[in-house]
Amino acid sequence: MPQEEGPPPPAGFVIQPGRGAFTTHNGPYYHKPVEEGVSQAFYALARHCNGVGLIHGGMLSAFLDGLLASAVGRATGTTPVTVHLSIDFLGMGRAGEWVIGEARVTRATRDLAFVEGRAFVGAHDLARATGVFKLMRPRST
Repeated sequence: MPQEEGPPPPAGFVIQPGRGAFTTHNGPYYHKPVEEGVSQAFYALARHCNGVGLIHGGMLSAFLDGLLASAVGRATGTTPVTVHLSIDFLGMGRAGEWVIGEARVTRATRDLAFVEGRAFVGAHDLARATGVFKLMRPRST
């Protein structure tokens, strides 16, 4: 199946390489360097939508899970694994729109990180999310 194309990303966003197979299949995803937290985006294509033409909740969930994990990884220097993810769906997005996500860690302990984020199109939020992530570190020998 050929890769669907979208327009160039919003200003400051560049392609985000090096993601796992699941994320690569759902992407492409873009990121923009920010001072605190992370900022990522994807262009909603028809394959990201449900039967009535709205961005599928599963797509938004996968995007938010990766977005929050990226914020944790950046803030802690560890490999985060999702323990809990809570999403409130607030609005509807459609194919042909850029979905932007922002996330930041609110608290981190030695083993867990707590994070919050949102996905939005223009001035309206599509979803807000909070998560708890296990911080995986290399094993000591």
